[in-house]
Amino acid sequence: MASFYSFKNITKVPSAKEFYNIMLSKTQRQTPTVIRRHFKISRIRAFYMRKVKHCQTRMNERLTQIITEFPKLDTIHPFYADLFNVLYDKDHYKVALGQINIARGLIDNIAKDYVRMLKFGDSLFRCKRLKIAALGRMVKVIKRQKPNLQYLEEVRQHMGRLPIIDPLSRAIIICGYPNVGKSSFMTKVTRADVDVQSYSFTTRALYVGHMDYKYLRWQVIDTPGVLDRPLEERNLIEMQAITALAHLRAAILYFIDITEMCGYSIKEQISLLDNIKPLFTNKPLFVVCNKIDLVKPEDLNPEAKELLKGIEDRGIPILYMSTISGQGVMEVKEAACERLLAHRVEGKVSGRKVDSILNRLHLAEPAKRDSKERPAFVPMVTERTEPKKTARERINEMIMKRVEEEESDTYHYRTIDLTEHYDINPEYRTDIIPEIWDWHNIADYIDPEMFQKLEALEREERLREEAGYYAVPKIERDEMREEIRKLAEQIRERKAIMRQEAQLNNNRSHPRPTPVQARGRSLERFKGEMKRIGVEVDSVSADESKANKRSRSRSLSAAPAKKVRFESEVRSRSRSRSKPARDEAGVDDPELKLKLKKIAKKALKKKVGKMGLKGEADRFIGTKNPRHLLAGKRGIGKTERR
Repeated sequence: MASFYSFKNITKVPSAKEFYNIMLSKTQRQTPTVIRRHFKISRIRAFYMRKVKHCQTRMNERLTQIITEFPKLDTIHPFYADLFNVLYDKDHYKVALGQINIARGLIDNIAKDYVRMLKFGDSLFRCKRLKIAALGRMVKVIKRQKPNLQYLEEVRQHMGRLPIIDPLSRAIIICGYPNVGKSSFMTKVTRADVDVQSYSFTTRALYVGHMDYKYLRWQVIDTPGVLDRPLEERNLIEMQAITALAHLRAAILYFIDITEMCGYSIKEQISLLDNIKPLFTNKPLFVVCNKIDLVKPEDLNPEAKELLKGIEDRGIPILYMSTISGQGVMEVKEAACERLLAHRVEGKVSGRKVDSILNRLHLAEPAKRDSKERPAFVPMVTERTEPKKTARERINEMIMKRVEEEESDTYHYRTIDLTEHYDINPEYRTDIIPEIWDWHNIADYIDPEMFQKLEALEREERLREEAGYYAVPKIERDEMREEIRKLAEQIRERKAIMRQEAQLNNNRSHPRPTPVQARGRSLERFKGEMKRIGVEVDSVSADESKANKRSRSRSLSAAPAKKVRFESEVRSRSRSRSKPARDEAGVDDPELKLKLKKIAKKALKKKVGKMGLKGEADRFIGTKNPRHLLAGKRGIGKTERR
């Protein structure tokens, strides 16, 4: 429901000038702009009728949006209806929306009349003048709505700043004289950041904060201060608080400053309570005495005590608290919430809806057949049993019992040492032995005769060393050293040769073998391979081909100079001859060439039509200033181009 009363989503209301400029600009941009006098008269009429209808449609949509987005005071909650009446004057608000609705009807009638006249236009000039007259009359209607549009925009801006209050949800309203601690209490119990100052009328509008109690969301509404005077003399700020108190179903916390530092005595504050008490009918009411950190309730003068006692005698509970020290703040919050919950439940139970629901429910109560008592029976299976103990836990428990029986006097709290009787070295007794080591089970490698075998091996090793089994004669050692030295010299020499070969291969000046040589190809190998597969090759040796080349070069050198120059020119021209086009390379048939050209042209045309480009390398961006709208000058009397 709270989102239903959110007024921040209302679209901005343009001024009269902005309104008709936007509409005329849209009409110009979203309808055709070119018309010629030699066109058919039916086409000319349709051209201008379209412009008139388009402008009327756009204006109608925008005015309808304004009328529908603003709330209707007859359909919303009475709290907001009275709040609008206080803030904006209900009559003025309704008149403004009514005038906008009338303007919408006038524009529709103007468009209807001029479209009917355009159907009988006999020339381009007459149709154009009718279109200008229609748009002009529509603009004149909008100009007359200038004050209404301006007023609605001010209302929209102020409505966007109103708090979102759900009139049907749980709420607590704080009221009282100015500067009695209402805003301080709100900052203590909610997450709202309300301005708190030491002077009166700091709060000039309604503020809403939210808090949680018993997993429910609560609204806390801080109202401006109210003075004790007749209703017709109260100003705009006070009337907002009166409206909230009159229409919202909430718990009321009436604050009293018992120190009288707010500038008003306790008697005056109680007088205000009596004045506005009719607004609290059928609502939970609490009187909260604030600032008890400065003046305690027992330190009040007898007159003030008598006044507060008179409030209690009327059945109104009094709570004491201090927003500075925090004493009693949570108690006030809990008391107000509990009382409001009980009040809402009572209201629902006493309503008609409960009767309709109860009529559909039937609660069956079985009657006793005899006087025998039949208590609840829980089977043994469902009783909670302890988990089973492991074998190790049972053994430990047995050992513990045996030790306690034998040495009950001295070892009551002794920790049992399970390694006490281990038959190993006492130094290794407390070491933790892993069960798995390097993915092998250690228990598989335990040999009971391991130490005896180890001693036998050590004894055998000592005997070998004493007998000289590992001793090597001096002559053999010298021969081995000489062999190792020679082998090392050969290795060093070979490494030096490999290093020099690598340097030669990396040298750029060293001629590298051709790819044919590197792959080991030759004429003889080629002939052999051809012969093996059954292909005969002319027996022309490499020497004969070289001789032919030499004879050819000699004949050229022996020829006259002019002839040699001519042949060289011909050879140079043939070498510099331009290559064929890429799309014609490798295609000799002229018909096939023509066919390929057509296919390429069609593919390029398809690409241009799809991508919107002029060519393969086109990066063209359309002009930002179209010539047909911006070129040329307008003289006097030519400004009515739309």
